[in-house]
Amino acid sequence: MIFNKVKTLQGEITVPGDKSISHRAVMLGSLAEGTTVITNFLQGADCLSTIHCFRQLGVEISDPAFSNTVTIRGKGLHGLLPPQEVLDVGNSGTTMRLISGILSGQNFPVTLTGDESIRRRPMGRIIEPLRKMGADIESIEGNNCAPLTLNSKRSYGKASILWDNLIRKQNYRKSTLDQQDAVPLTNLKGIHYNSPVSSAQVKSCILLAGLYADGETTVTEPFLSRDHTERMLREFGAAVHTDGNTVTIVPNPHLTGRGIQVPGDISSAAYFIAAGLIVPNSEIIIKNVGINPTRDGILHVCRRSGADIRYENVSQISGEPVADIIVRHSELHGIEIGGSIIPTLIDEIPIIAVLACFAKGQTVIRDASELKVKESNRIDVIAENLSKMGADIIATEDGMVIHGGKPLHGAVIDSKSDHRIAMSFAIAGLMAEGETTIQNAQCVDISYPEFYEDLKRISKN
Repeated sequence: MIFNKVKTLQGEITVPGDKSISHRAVMLGSLAEGTTVITNFLQGADCLSTIHCFRQLGVEISDPAFSNTVTIRGKGLHGLLPPQEVLDVGNSGTTMRLISGILSGQNFPVTLTGDESIRRRPMGRIIEPLRKMGADIESIEGNNCAPLTLNSKRSYGKASILWDNLIRKQNYRKSTLDQQDAVPLTNLKGIHYNSPVSSAQVKSCILLAGLYADGETTVTEPFLSRDHTERMLREFGAAVHTDGNTVTIVPNPHLTGRGIQVPGDISSAAYFIAAGLIVPNSEIIIKNVGINPTRDGILHVCRRSGADIRYENVSQISGEPVADIIVRHSELHGIEIGGSIIPTLIDEIPIIAVLACFAKGQTVIRDASELKVKESNRIDVIAENLSKMGADIIATEDGMVIHGGKPLHGAVIDSKSDHRIAMSFAIAGLMAEGETTIQNAQCVDISYPEFYEDLKRISKN
């Protein structure tokens, strides 16, 4: 896909529903008793993978294709059924890690896999704490990556022999298990886990496993990561307590189905925030965006850089703060970004790097080594592609250093099929001289299928 320089950006947009919240609403709606209705659900490929997996686990979930609304007939905390085949999460790391916590507490074996990218991403960070809780979880290849098996070593009567043979052969299709032969698992153990990384996926995996534990489960992080899981657990009726960077969940709650309204995804809004700041004479209004304080790091960074950003219509929906965000073209200056703010903007660093190219002076991004284990090694991919466009950028072990103010020119950008890389460089192309071509541009379907159409609609030449 080809992008060219534009004169200005003007207009109003509504970005898709929050990806993180959409995932969690499906998961907890499936574990609740009664009906859950999710509005403004994100129809990106990752969230559809979560729906697919829970349908395979016996949950009745409507098709969101036409209305962005999902209706779930919950099965209750202990009502999931054995899947008839391996659960495939596609490209969704959120699905893989969070569902592993839930499946650790079930009384049937299951195998989880995903696409080539997922099978390279580290799962040891959830395997370790789940094993400490007493979970039976294994990496089939022995490399702490997917495919993963859960509960395969338990005794399941006559069904266990067939299952064990399938696992040994690494045949990822599973025969039907006879539930009457299944032996209920003992409860997982409640633990206090000191996580070496600030990761919402790791924390959420442990908390969801904690629903099935024999006592309270606690997670302490170096810095507080995004807290959508905690907020949504409370919405559905679970007892969750937060004290600084420590979160505790009380096991075996009675979860009740409810209506969940998903706010606009701030990670999707970030591209338009950046575009509005760097393209001359621009003014953009982004409607109904989630401004959760564990996710709004990009707004703090932009304001520290001199950005003209303000809120209107601030409110709260389904336990999450939301607002309309108004962005105007601004003169930016370089800053240093690191420490506790990084977990609040980890997904936005690619677009922050683009912003830094248009800021006066030096921008330093550090403490972001987590970027190496995303859909791509984002540190290397950002540095490689911005260098192609003429930026003054140096990759470091845990981030990058960018000297802004050097004009960018068009280039052929390899997105590595990473949606956040593709969208970030589409924005860079709006201010680059000549054509910018993005390869594998349709990977944006993972989180924002209408991204290019919305960008075109507000671009003025």
